[in-house]
Amino acid sequence: MDMWWKVGLVLVMCWGLSSSEAREEHLDSSPRTAMSRAPLDFGFVPSVVYETHAYYEPGPIGVLFHMVHAFLYVVQPNPFPKDLIVTVVQKNMGGIKGDDYKKPENVVFLLQAIYYELGFIVLTVLGVLFVLFMPIVGLCFCVCRCCENCGGEMHQRQKKNGDCLRGFYMATLIATSVFLAVGVTITYAANQNITSQIKSTRRLINTNIRDLKSFANYTPVQIDYLTAQYTTAKNRVLSDLDNIGTLLGGQIHNQLEREVVPALDNALRMTAAMREAKESLESVTTSLETLQEGTGRLQNSLQSERASLSNTLNDQACSNGDVTHTCSTIRGTLSQLALSANFNGLPEVEAPLANLNAVLETDLSNIVQKGYSSFNDTPRMVREQTKGIVSEVKGLLDKSCGEIIGFTKMFPVEPALENFTKFLTESQKNIEAYYPQIDQLDFYRWIGCVVICCMVVLVMAFNFLGLLCGSCGYDKNATPTTRGCLSNTGGNLLMASVGFSFIFSWVLMGVVVTTFVVGGNIEKLVCEPLANRQIFKIIDTPYMVHPTKKNVLPGMLFQDPNIDLTIGSMYRDCYENHGLYSALQLETKFNFNRFLNATVYNLEMAKLFNSVNVDLQGMLLLEQEGKDNLIDFANTGIGEIDYQAYLTEVNKGVTVVDLLSYANELEAQADQLRRGALENALKGHASSIRQIHKDQVVPMEQAMGTLSQSIKLLQKTSRELPIKVTNVLNAIEVAEYLISNNVSHVVKQETDKFIKNIVGYFSQYTVWVKHSLEMEVAQCKPISNIVDSLEIVACSFIVDSVNTFWFGLGGCCMLLIPSIIMSVKLAKFYRRMDTEDVYDDNVDVVVSGYHSEPLYGINNPVMSSYPSYDTMRWYPRASAPPRQPDW
Repeated sequence: MDMWWKVGLVLVMCWGLSSSEAREEHLDSSPRTAMSRAPLDFGFVPSVVYETHAYYEPGPIGVLFHMVHAFLYVVQPNPFPKDLIVTVVQKNMGGIKGDDYKKPENVVFLLQAIYYELGFIVLTVLGVLFVLFMPIVGLCFCVCRCCENCGGEMHQRQKKNGDCLRGFYMATLIATSVFLAVGVTITYAANQNITSQIKSTRRLINTNIRDLKSFANYTPVQIDYLTAQYTTAKNRVLSDLDNIGTLLGGQIHNQLEREVVPALDNALRMTAAMREAKESLESVTTSLETLQEGTGRLQNSLQSERASLSNTLNDQACSNGDVTHTCSTIRGTLSQLALSANFNGLPEVEAPLANLNAVLETDLSNIVQKGYSSFNDTPRMVREQTKGIVSEVKGLLDKSCGEIIGFTKMFPVEPALENFTKFLTESQKNIEAYYPQIDQLDFYRWIGCVVICCMVVLVMAFNFLGLLCGSCGYDKNATPTTRGCLSNTGGNLLMASVGFSFIFSWVLMGVVVTTFVVGGNIEKLVCEPLANRQIFKIIDTPYMVHPTKKNVLPGMLFQDPNIDLTIGSMYRDCYENHGLYSALQLETKFNFNRFLNATVYNLEMAKLFNSVNVDLQGMLLLEQEGKDNLIDFANTGIGEIDYQAYLTEVNKGVTVVDLLSYANELEAQADQLRRGALENALKGHASSIRQIHKDQVVPMEQAMGTLSQSIKLLQKTSRELPIKVTNVLNAIEVAEYLISNNVSHVVKQETDKFIKNIVGYFSQYTVWVKHSLEMEVAQCKPISNIVDSLEIVACSFIVDSVNTFWFGLGGCCMLLIPSIIMSVKLAKFYRRMDTEDVYDDNVDVVVSGYHSEPLYGINNPVMSSYPSYDTMRWYPRASAPPRQPDW
């Protein structure tokens, strides 16, 4: 075991760790808890499947085991005396000297132990009394029978219930013999189970040794896999460092984007506003020219039409009485055929348009695009400015990888495991060398147990043979002195079983008492506490072994008994197939996780990352030419245009009256006249007015609509333009100020996030390594399997079988007592007697004795008047007395 623990310690590299304390102190100050941007896939640690299944199912004999456990519980129902054992061990750690046993506390402990063992003590005393008194009782019984007492007299008195008694004795003996057969079967089954399970023990030994070899062979592979997976985290870090422009620069860009992009977008929108203003001014100019030209033509047309219509109304046809009124009405509306709006007096917009054209000569859109390009160039600037730091970090990563690999190679793990494997092989050979001796000893044990069983079988065989011969040879009509040979043989066989019972019973009980005391106490004090792990609580009791050593296991392994490591906790971890690193709590002596953290993210690497600084002061969002262009746009004179004059004229309409309505009214009045030249003339004038509206008024109205829209748009633009330009310039200045003066805060913030992201990869690796060390590397299931296998072999294979052996044999011993009694009683009914009782039919008197003549010298008055017959005589065995002729 000492060799095993040393190999385990070498395996997990837990020696010489004081040099890593400085790194562990730095670990506390390094960021390790950052969550990475994406989970890393480290794959699966190479696993080993252990062969040993430390589980035992006894099968049908398990029923007997449960019966024995129930019997032991009745004998010993008290709970496991953990406190008593611990107190006794601690009190008497130095041994009991002189009269220490007389001390009151020791007397109390003794009484508690007696109380706990009371059931065993009582049964043991009874068994010892059985062993002592059974030979004495047997000897006395033999002497008594030789003196023709205790049933030794070869005379059977006739009783009226003789047949009932014989049936009762026979049935009881048969039942007793059957139970004897059951008991000897249980005994033999337990004996055979030990032999069978000893062979199974070899399988458990072989599988446990193979599991230990697998444990030793796979552990270096698993450790190498852990160190190799550092490359996974390293490659992800290198990938992020190679893309630092996109990752870090992109994040800086995203943070500044909230201030920069809206400012540039507003500046870009100003270029659209310039073009819209130019288009609106040009539209105003074009529409105004169209309206001025149309106004002249329309005025001439209306004057001509008004003069012509006036001439028509002055014709003689309008002098008639019926027509005069109509003509007068029409003549009164001639003044409405005139222009309403006067576009010739509106101010020109040539000067603002010229100024705007001068502003548009500068390509503001291109200037703004340069600002976009400069801002979007942030990732490249970050990449260029961090190129040196990235290169140094890559060098440190390679150095850390080499340190990890070099550290694992510092410990002679593989040579130690090779030696351990050789040790296991040699141990297996040595164990297998004892197999023939074990088989031979087991054979002797098996023979001895079979001999013991044969003792009971011999008694049982005499019982059954006696019952068989006696029952088959029994004749109801035969007198005790005339019983047949077969019946007499049955009786003799029953008496033979009695003799062998007295000879063997005390020997059998001695075996029962010995195995009961040993096996029962081992079951209650070792096997049951081992099954419910109470025994671990005793071993793990603080200061159990030594007053100055708190825990046993860490004191043995690490020479540090104050470590909170117990055998019970180690067993539980190994039973759940955890790693040896977790089971032995090796982090208390060697925190491999801290070593990795201090190695993969050391102080030098932290300084490099903290020195990351991105300078964006060279970034220019809007050149001065663009700013001047915006100012010039605000000063083009758009705001000085008399928009109200334009809107006033536009809102007047082209003519005083709607020409279409006027033409329709004129035509309606013409329809009221008689048909003639006047009617046709008026209708012709109405048609001319419609044509004037169609050819001249409608185009002017369209031009007025365009002019109205343009004027309103210019008016709105001129009203908002100063504020917009001011806001754009202010936003550009704020963004440039942010980049020039406050970008360091943004850079610091995003750099910290990027560093945490990088450290997150290392954290994932260290967390994965810690989990793998605790759960998957050097899984110590073989250790718990060894304990469980020892429990199975010692308790389930041997102790349970031994307890079942004495349970069956003890039952047989107890059944020998009624067997002896019933055999003696029943033999009277089967054996041929030397004398018997005779009944006289004429006189209701039973004559009993050896002579019919005066008994003991006294004349018999009753017998004097009858023939004198010798009714009781001694005859040789196996011969019947002759019948008298008078009978």
